[in-house]
Amino acid sequence: MFGTPRPYWHPLIAGLLLGLVLLATFLVTGHGLGASGVFTRAAATIGLWTMPEATAANRYLGGFAAGVPLAGWITWEIIGVLLGGLIGSLSSGRFRAKIERGRETAPGRRLVFAFAGGVLVGLGSRLARGCTSGLGLSGGATLAVAGFLFLIFFFAAGFLTMRFMRRDWT
Repeated sequence: MFGTPRPYWHPLIAGLLLGLVLLATFLVTGHGLGASGVFTRAAATIGLWTMPEATAANRYLGGFAAGVPLAGWITWEIIGVLLGGLIGSLSSGRFRAKIERGRETAPGRRLVFAFAGGVLVGLGSRLARGCTSGLGLSGGATLAVAGFLFLIFFFAAGFLTMRFMRRDWT
């Protein structure tokens, strides 16, 4: 389990399999891939447990208050992603508890930046009404203009951010 890590898959094979998973998701669930909606559903569920009237009256979370919010297809998708990631990392010998960081970045600083970046990406995905997999993969697969525009700006923003944040980039 913790032996020598096996090599990563070839990117073309991984991309082909991801495309087949996306196709299967459309055929089985009628939806594409996506992840950010599960956090909205979790927030609605917590709201229903703690403040049911306020959650039901909320313009954003109220729509998730009908029925059982965590019973949606996206919840099961994310459970599958987590289990698949765990099984994949265990079977490839890459399961490790460590903090990925640069040589000059302290672990605490890296965790703060990772948390802040996660919060910003989460807020952005809700404003955009989808995450990278929802907008980029599923939107692109359905030939939605928003999906292609998102991917262009997503990669451009990533390259610009890397240019300013990474000191040893050449």
